Amino acid sequence: MLDPIVSFFTRMFQLIGRGLGFVIGILLLPFIWAWRWFVQRGWVLKTLVGGAVVGLVALYGYFGWNTQVWTNFNPDYVATHNFENRNVSAGEQVVAGGGTDTAKTCGRSAIADISAELIDLNVNQNAWISSMVLYKTGLFGLSWDHTPFLDNKASFQRGINQAIRRTTTELADNLGRVRGTSQVDSDLQDARGNMQFDEYTWYFGLTPFGPKTPTPSYYRSAIKSLNNFNGRLEKCQAVFDARADNLIQFIDRISNDIGATSAILKDRAENYNNGWFDPRADDRFWFAYGQLYGYYGLLKATHADFEDVLKTRNLDNLWDTMEQQTRAALNIQPFIISNGAENGWFMPSHLITMGFYILRVRSNLVEISNVLSR
Repeated sequence: MLDPIVSFFTRMFQLIGRGLGFVIGILLLPFIWAWRWFVQRGWVLKTLVGGAVVGLVALYGYFGWNTQVWTNFNPDYVATHNFENRNVSAGEQVVAGGGTDTAKTCGRSAIADISAELIDLNVNQNAWISSMVLYKTGLFGLSWDHTPFLDNKASFQRGINQAIRRTTTELADNLGRVRGTSQVDSDLQDARGNMQFDEYTWYFGLTPFGPKTPTPSYYRSAIKSLNNFNGRLEKCQAVFDARADNLIQFIDRISNDIGATSAILKDRAENYNNGWFDPRADDRFWFAYGQLYGYYGLLKATHADFEDVLKTRNLDNLWDTMEQQTRAALNIQPFIISNGAENGWFMPSHLITMGFYILRVRSNLVEISNVLSR
């Protein structure tokens, strides 16, 4: 009775095995051809080709390692600064210094400190993935961003970078000037310019053709400029205009920035909900995650820099709530990003979940802005 059934499944497995063998054979065919060509060459050519292959394998190993190892990734990174106990607004004079200008001490900008720390995380503690030559060449010419492989860290770094770009622009245009009418601070201007540099530049390029300064070098220069600004601010030789209207504008810009990201997540979730088989869901998710990762520290720093304003307007509790909600979003760290349908029961929708947290943070920012505007 069971023999026909057993025979049927035996034939099925044999056909599947033959099919897999055929596919593997097709995939291995170029390598078999290359090996036969290689063994027929002279030793000089063998040495050159062998060295090139070994170098390429080592380069891919280095690239793979850097994309998978996230050095010093820590959603609670800002806790080490202990901003809650600082009680000094940015630019506020701390010590009179016996009446001499050279002995004055003013509060540092926590925003500038966190910005420099985040840049350092991206380009010094980790390799900047987006400008690595193998990231630029892609997978057989296909951009890594259009595959489910090796692009998560690059998207996370670019998300952080988006938050830093927005912040350095606000520092140069408003926060580091007296009512936005005084001369632009040279260090903040340099930091803003360097952070606007293209994220994908390697040591050599084709448009225009020739050697180039790579992206990480510009970002490292921004670290130096931000630290220089804070050094001068600490000596009361620079300006940080910690006024309510500057705070309103800053959080409005952040609100608009994360709102745009929420719209990108919504579009992807509604139009490409292929569950685990959406190759772009992961980089959309990790870009949004990186953006919130950066803004979490920057919003904590903003609380410290505008300590007097928030205390005067009785906004400490509302701001604390917003910080907690931002931090809660960073707990979402799925092993595989899924972009399932909203009413799906098998594959979750991590993009919709992240979008929900972003909108919740944005709602709090809008509420704080409205209170400050009254």
